[in-house]
Amino acid sequence: MADAPLPFLPYGRQTIEDDDVAAVAQALRGEYLTTGPLVGRFEAAFAERVGAAHAIACANGTAALHLAMLALGLGEGEAIVAPSITFLATANCARFVGAEVVFADVDPDSGLMTPQTLKDALGRAERPVRAVLPVHLRGEACDLAGLAAVAGEAGAVLVEDAPHALGTTMDFGQGPERVGDARHSAMATFSFHPVKTIATGEGGMVTTRDPALAERLGRLRSHGMVRPNDDPAWYEMAEVGFNYRLPDVLCALGLSQLAKLGRFAERRRALASAYETALAPLAPLVRPAARPPWSRPVLHLMTVLVDFAAAGRDRRQVMARLREQGIGAQVHYIPVHRQPYYLQRYGALDLPGAEAWYARCLSLPLFPAMSDGDVPRVVAALSEALGV
Repeated sequence: MADAPLPFLPYGRQTIEDDDVAAVAQALRGEYLTTGPLVGRFEAAFAERVGAAHAIACANGTAALHLAMLALGLGEGEAIVAPSITFLATANCARFVGAEVVFADVDPDSGLMTPQTLKDALGRAERPVRAVLPVHLRGEACDLAGLAAVAGEAGAVLVEDAPHALGTTMDFGQGPERVGDARHSAMATFSFHPVKTIATGEGGMVTTRDPALAERLGRLRSHGMVRPNDDPAWYEMAEVGFNYRLPDVLCALGLSQLAKLGRFAERRRALASAYETALAPLAPLVRPAARPPWSRPVLHLMTVLVDFAAAGRDRRQVMARLREQGIGAQVHYIPVHRQPYYLQRYGALDLPGAEAWYARCLSLPLFPAMSDGDVPRVVAALSEALGV
């Protein structure tokens, strides 16, 4: 009798357990499906977990970025700086409000914006830069202290794009800090998409230390509507907002998942460590993406840098061979400055760090439900796909 095929390993997958299902079922049987008491509970629990004063739940990570731009009052005639290695939404959120994007290069080995690449981008800006959006790519923390200093000199604030980095801590010489505590930034944004560290299906969060920003974020996610008095039949709209609310039923799942963050983080760190050991014999052809000394990540992505030319294989061939062996891999990310929309708007840019990152990056499976045997299986398949 032939052995049963091994299960397919995607690059990421949610971990939904019986207590998560029970929490959602209980919410479904409750009085509220949309905005109810679980929203506030999820916000309070999240703020406490990341060390922020305020947390505002919203529909998804893109909505979180859009709300952050709206809350800053960003608009036409102004600009943001975003790294080219990121998902589309980091740049698009500026265009949502009519502002322009200045693309920053990244460190070719970590994929992160640096103070120097930020300085270079600011030097190319043709209009006032109001915000800088560092992306904690893969879960590794950017040099927030250095970036904040450079941004501050230019009159800009940081808005951390942090969907990859829930649970990540860092130390810039002043003791441990948490991604999301907004110590160096005006706001930090998160996503709870299924492949992220915790999942609500779709969902997002914005954290801040500024009560005025928190109040405006809460107003803007609900049509710009407020109830200024005790009359339940009266409301007012002082500015246009959006329906970016996160339903109670999804906050029930978020609360259940958030309670497991410590376990999820520990498992992700253990798997990342196992990968580093298993990948060592493949160096220098393959090596894990660089890890900044200040960052203690909870990795969302296990990204390796591959010298495809030296292996005599292109990335598409390697990904296809991995898939044949039941291994999913992905690319994070195609440089956003290459996208047709931005090429047409800004023309071709010379960002060698982003190009070098993109040429070599490959994300391998990483999620808490992986077994101890899955890591050597993935690395063996990668070795075979590369012909080494």
